[in-house]
Amino acid sequence: MLEKLRERLQAHRPQRLTLDLPQAAVLMPIVDRHEPTLLFTRRADHLTTHSGQVAFPGGKREAQDPDLLSTALRESLEEIALPRERVELLGRLSDVISLHGISVTPYVGLIPPDLPLVPDLNELDAIFEVPLSLFLEDRRHHTDVIPVNGRPHFVPSYHVAGQVIWGLSAMMLVELLAEGFGREISLHREPAGGRLCYFPERLLRARDGLARAP
Repeated sequence: MLEKLRERLQAHRPQRLTLDLPQAAVLMPIVDRHEPTLLFTRRADHLTTHSGQVAFPGGKREAQDPDLLSTALRESLEEIALPRERVELLGRLSDVISLHGISVTPYVGLIPPDLPLVPDLNELDAIFEVPLSLFLEDRRHHTDVIPVNGRPHFVPSYHVAGQVIWGLSAMMLVELLAEGFGREISLHREPAGGRLCYFPERLLRARDGLARAP
């Protein structure tokens, strides 16, 4: 399964933004277990912004970063003590734009199981893994219908062991599932079943909603 994923992502041509926006990057780490998992972080409750939210390791590009992949790997080292040499790059996904006006680039990487990862408690309070099968089988809790430039985007929301995976992270997951694993899933198509939760833009901006790059 992971070898096919590597082939599909290497052939994928992600959308790249040419807008002059602040840049950030994240790493979507797939843990190479017998049953592969996807690694997430949870932002610490004491933070004044985005507290308690689930995300992939990553952050804003800094002046010393030669490229966005370096940003994703540096942030992963700082946030969860993941050495860059233990990451095998599988591919890049399309840029997304946050409603805060930041262009975010996701990278998919394969990492060994059982690394001694440690969360930076200044930023995070948890590192956890979710079986890839949960996403491949589309076991979403519900679908958030998020307006982007007047067009509805159907973003899955996953509830796993008390954690909620939604918004930007879920948008990235949709592209990973569609392009990396060939699943019939799209942000632009209403899912066949399940509950829909509609988000007015004012509510979305009050939370941490994010918009897909055009």
